[in-house]
Amino acid sequence: MSKNYYSLGLMSGTSMDGVDASIIQTNGKSKFKAILDKYFEYPKDIYQDLTKLRDKIKKRKDLKKFKKKIKSIEKNITLFHAKAANEIIKKTKVNIDFIGFHGHTIFHSVDTYKDRVTVQLGDGELLSKLTNRKVVYDFRQNDLKNGGCGAPLVPIFHRLIAKVKKINLPVSFVNIGGIANETQARNDIPNGLYAKDIGPGNCMLDAWIRKKTKKKYDDKGLIARRGEIINNSRNARNTDVLSSKIFELLTMFSLSGRKSFDINDFSLPDILETHSLEDGAAMLTEVIKRLFHFSLQHSKRRIILCGGGRKNIFLIEQLKKKPDAKSLKPLNIKLIDKFGIDGDFVESQAFAYLAIRSYLKLPISFPETTGCKKPCIGGVIVKNF
Repeated sequence: MSKNYYSLGLMSGTSMDGVDASIIQTNGKSKFKAILDKYFEYPKDIYQDLTKLRDKIKKRKDLKKFKKKIKSIEKNITLFHAKAANEIIKKTKVNIDFIGFHGHTIFHSVDTYKDRVTVQLGDGELLSKLTNRKVVYDFRQNDLKNGGCGAPLVPIFHRLIAKVKKINLPVSFVNIGGIANETQARNDIPNGLYAKDIGPGNCMLDAWIRKKTKKKYDDKGLIARRGEIINNSRNARNTDVLSSKIFELLTMFSLSGRKSFDINDFSLPDILETHSLEDGAAMLTEVIKRLFHFSLQHSKRRIILCGGGRKNIFLIEQLKKKPDAKSLKPLNIKLIDKFGIDGDFVESQAFAYLAIRSYLKLPISFPETTGCKKPCIGGVIVKNF
């Protein structure tokens, strides 16, 4: 009988607004139970430092150029993660065996097989010292060494959710974060999984909102709802141009064998500058809708939505509508919350699970999920107390 462990997962996503923390019980294989989830918002100074740094680091050489700033911010976010970890640990009586520390992705480039690099800010040694817990971090490097893209890493946890919640296969889990990604849980393929990043999720829409307002994102899609979507010839042409540029970029990435993207791969196009805040948001929402309809045309496969984008009510309404193209079918969409899983904490729960798999030396990535040559273990385990 497999031993159960208590694990705390810490996840800071591309929105850079805070840390999701989740305590789960799991055997690292076929079982898991959510114990406690909590969100910790970054203070204004950390949020501003992170977003400014991300906007500066566009190329690999920038990592060296801003090395001192990176180290300073890494220490600050590690201190914040430690504070969050200690606070949530106090709220539960269970003994935490491991902390799965994703860190904060500041640079991710996998354009070629020879030059693949991903950098997550987060000092595992310091976190272990401040929490008196074993910490598992740096989950992506072994995958890169074995020819993978380092992401997505959550698919093995999606598969577990399907098993625990008795969700009939095949099914697709789609996470709408800064980048949108899909996990296909099926019985007709090796390891029962196929996964890839779809393309831009919230990243361009969030960037547009931040550029034009003091808000961080389009809450519930209320801004886009007030805009125009292909209601006149000008918007029709520009939305088509925007869509074609993104699809051209995605096609190029696909031909390169990439399974993973970074938000820096998708910048705001100049054509948006002639539009109002509302119309620009509407156009970008329309592009996300088209991308999903094109990418998720799997016959009769249900789609379960996770991530912050599932709270964009206007976007979800658009996704459920019948596509304009006659060859495409309406998407069969459900929110993951309908299955008793809080969609805000899937990734933090996942890294709690991956921490235990790393300890047990079980694979966390597969050729069908990241493009690695063989199933890979991952995660560096540290004890500094």
